[in-house]
Amino acid sequence: MVRIGKNLLTNPFATSRSSLTCTYKCGNACAEDAPNEFSDNQYFGDVAKQAFSQRAFSRRAALKVTGASALAVGGGAVLAACSSDDSGSAAGGSDASGTTAAGDGSKGESPEGMRFDAVKPNTEDAVVIPDGYEQNVLIRWGDPIHEGGPEFDFDKQTPENQLKQFGFNNDFAGLIKAEDGTLLYVCSHEYTTEPMMFRAYKKEDATKEQVDIGLAAHGQTILAVEEDDKGFLKPILSDKRNRRITGFTEFTVDGPAAGHDLLKTKADPSGMKVEGTLNNCSGGVTPWGTYLSGEENVDQYFGNVGKLKDEDTVKKLKRYSVKNEELSDRAWEKYYDRFDVSKEPNEPNRFFWLVEIDPSDPNSTPVKHTALGRFKHEAGQIYVTDDGTVVCYSGDDERFEYIYKFVSSRKVKEGDLKHNMGILSEGTLYVGKFNGNSESEIDGSGELPKDGRFDGDIEWLPLMTAKADGKHESHVDGMTAEEVCIYTRIAGDKVGATRMDRPEDIEPSPKTGKVYAALTNNKYRGKASPDSSGKTQDNKAAKKTDGAGRPYEGATEVAPITENKNGLVLEMEDDHAGTKGKWNLLLVCGDPNEAYTYFGGFDKESVSPISCPDNVAFDEYGNLWVSTDGNALDSNDGLFAVAVEGERRGETKCFLTVPVAAETCGPQIFSNRVMVNVQHPGEIETDQGHPVGDNPDPTTNPTSHWPDGGKEQPRPAVVQVVRTDGKKIGV
Repeated sequence: MVRIGKNLLTNPFATSRSSLTCTYKCGNACAEDAPNEFSDNQYFGDVAKQAFSQRAFSRRAALKVTGASALAVGGGAVLAACSSDDSGSAAGGSDASGTTAAGDGSKGESPEGMRFDAVKPNTEDAVVIPDGYEQNVLIRWGDPIHEGGPEFDFDKQTPENQLKQFGFNNDFAGLIKAEDGTLLYVCSHEYTTEPMMFRAYKKEDATKEQVDIGLAAHGQTILAVEEDDKGFLKPILSDKRNRRITGFTEFTVDGPAAGHDLLKTKADPSGMKVEGTLNNCSGGVTPWGTYLSGEENVDQYFGNVGKLKDEDTVKKLKRYSVKNEELSDRAWEKYYDRFDVSKEPNEPNRFFWLVEIDPSDPNSTPVKHTALGRFKHEAGQIYVTDDGTVVCYSGDDERFEYIYKFVSSRKVKEGDLKHNMGILSEGTLYVGKFNGNSESEIDGSGELPKDGRFDGDIEWLPLMTAKADGKHESHVDGMTAEEVCIYTRIAGDKVGATRMDRPEDIEPSPKTGKVYAALTNNKYRGKASPDSSGKTQDNKAAKKTDGAGRPYEGATEVAPITENKNGLVLEMEDDHAGTKGKWNLLLVCGDPNEAYTYFGGFDKESVSPISCPDNVAFDEYGNLWVSTDGNALDSNDGLFAVAVEGERRGETKCFLTVPVAAETCGPQIFSNRVMVNVQHPGEIETDQGHPVGDNPDPTTNPTSHWPDGGKEQPRPAVVQVVRTDGKKIGV
């Protein structure tokens, strides 16, 4: 491997996210205290290494258990999270055949699926794709999802119309083949950005109509689609399965916590029915034809915490990042008591779950699964072992939070949807402990250990077992099984789980069974602070905090970069249904000219810069595709293909970039088509450097006009890319 650049002792944090995005997407989490300040988990360097005997890892068998199924790619289910502007960081290029002009060890062709001209870093207000490809938009915010539905008018929005239109800020996406052969496009709508939706918006003056439009723009869309002659999908607006699931939709609750006192409210004394789903980020498609969606940054929707008198409740809300402020970021509590924790202190406990939805039945009631734990779910991805055991992986997307898996005690039954819808209700919930094998060599600079890899072993620590007879078992001292489900973060603290750098999408490879996790970034990882002499020092192995009380854990082998601004991609060889595994870092992301970056051992002169991995997916050849959020390298976010096997392991190539200030979400990679959700285009203040409330109205002079161009307002939308000659992607 070619080493480039000079190791730096500091790695200044930067991101392309605006404060507008940070406020409405996650409640400005990165500017707040890290909520994991109550755990006293050991650092990697203090943990004794344990022996691990690697078991054989079977390939995932192709599985089709109902007439409705995930669309197959490469023998497994689809599980899903440039213009030649040469400014910025260098990127490896290729000719049309995918042949690189790299140094030793990198000559020859890219793997099948990756033979395209790498898109270079850029800041264009467009979706930029390789030569020889073309694109179009499937659907955008406000487009009708029913035949004869209301057309979008930015200045004449109503809640009634929004309930019949595509929602805002689309994130996770999946494609499911229904029993009759119709393709159903499913999509989550993570959050709303009211200043981008309404003229001169101020939360203090928000009207009930604006609040109701916001609630209606959250949730999910189910849309029947069909393929045209070029391979593009187009909506079938006449299909009766087309549906919006919103902040008003009724959900049922199942699993150990269903009906628990901590889930009961005045509106729902049963603790079994929840109104709405919010901040749905990534998800997953199940082999039995349903889809999963993770409720993530729900903390920002609740207000009046300061009026609570019970200190224990306030502390537990803080562990879930609910801020001690009277007015929430959207002020919905002005009109709905369920968002006022002084009136309904249990309402936050009814969110942060993984939800399951049957897209084939428009009358079905979605389910919130409590057995999978309550945290900021980024994704819920399914792996099925050869004997039919179902394993669900999920990350908790916040600094210093954990990686989880759920191993079901129910096996898949082909054609039995009722049985399969209960698979995620019974089984054991685990949290991950990641031990490094070269911990003493980690100094935060990104220098590889002597063994040439950042790697180690995994212990899966049991938290709770949900049983069919209702006699659930806790594996955490001092907590009942129900409490483990409701306060899963606290349970992870107690057992000593490993604190990670924002675990986001986690997905098993359909070809190899290896599991890949996007760890987006962590500005407080070992952050340097002045010592008594005024010089900076790395806070490795010392729990120091800044003036706001943020805990700074030092660099560890699974998080080897001080002030990790560009993120990591983790690879796991897991004994899926068991409690052991091995891990290594496939990518230490960033500018390949910086010494701290690592691309699986591949020549860094021949890769695309990549920053802030978010969602992952696979193509039919087994290549990993990574979408990014918050690019810290002065370029728009994008979608990248990464080789994970063979001599070119670690080769990374940018396939597309998204418009100004946008995030790349929900990648879906098919043999003839690539799809991404373009989230929050143009979501940036028109007058940089001032608080959001002091800025000019961002709708009067938007920084993006994508996708409609001209002087139109930017709108989140779904983009699809095909080859102009009709051939396979990247071949």
